[in-house]
Amino acid sequence: MERIKLGDGTALAYRFDGPADAPVLLLSNSLGTDHAMWDPQIEGLTRHFRVLRYDQRGHGASDAPAGAYSMDRMGRDVVDLLDALGIARVQFCGLSLGGMVGQWLAVHEPERIRKLILANTSAYMGPPSGWQSRIEGVLANGMAPLAQASIGRWFTPGFPAEAPEAVERIRQMLLANNPAGYAGCCAAIRDMDQRMTAHLNRLPTLVIAGAQDLATPVEASRFLADTAGNALLHILEPAAHLSNVEQPDGFLLAMVKFLTPAQIV
Repeated sequence: MERIKLGDGTALAYRFDGPADAPVLLLSNSLGTDHAMWDPQIEGLTRHFRVLRYDQRGHGASDAPAGAYSMDRMGRDVVDLLDALGIARVQFCGLSLGGMVGQWLAVHEPERIRKLILANTSAYMGPPSGWQSRIEGVLANGMAPLAQASIGRWFTPGFPAEAPEAVERIRQMLLANNPAGYAGCCAAIRDMDQRMTAHLNRLPTLVIAGAQDLATPVEASRFLADTAGNALLHILEPAAHLSNVEQPDGFLLAMVKFLTPAQIV
């Protein structure tokens, strides 16, 4: 991973994979994970793209400044990263928190995005009191209690027994989180409500949902697809919140068919 310092002094970690002359696809990770959550798709994606992955602020090898973050700041992180790397436009795929960042970009910086994939995400995740309780809990008790609870919600009931190594990798990402960084991102979600601006998304958009997702249910994905001006909805089953981990091939196929319709995975 390389690190680059943004205008506010925060350093973001990023890496490239794939041919240097291929179109750039930017992947944005979920709350509690890091860039490695996309490992199941990297081999297939690098056949078509120069894949740019980064760790959201507060995650992985990126800085975790103390205090509350905002969705505006996290969206600006992407713009600042692209500016620093000299990249004008990208394809974008974000899952959960990454998808919330994608929604912000679609409204505030649409000229930077060619096509948009919003996976397992929502325009609003209330009530704020629930996120405040989570913030207080993680700052007091660390990541361990939250990690186990998250695994229970992020996958369908049988998946941990079917794919223990894949689930353990995600659990280790959760445990490695800086509690202050995790709490800062929780504050961004707590304060976020993008429902009133969802109709301003006019980018070609694919919304991916997990049929068994309890965190961001299909109804939340359907709202995004129905409200945007040019969007499709694709539902993966069986899959819960981390649908790219639970259905790696189906997720990859949906991505590539949308981003490069004439291509074959």
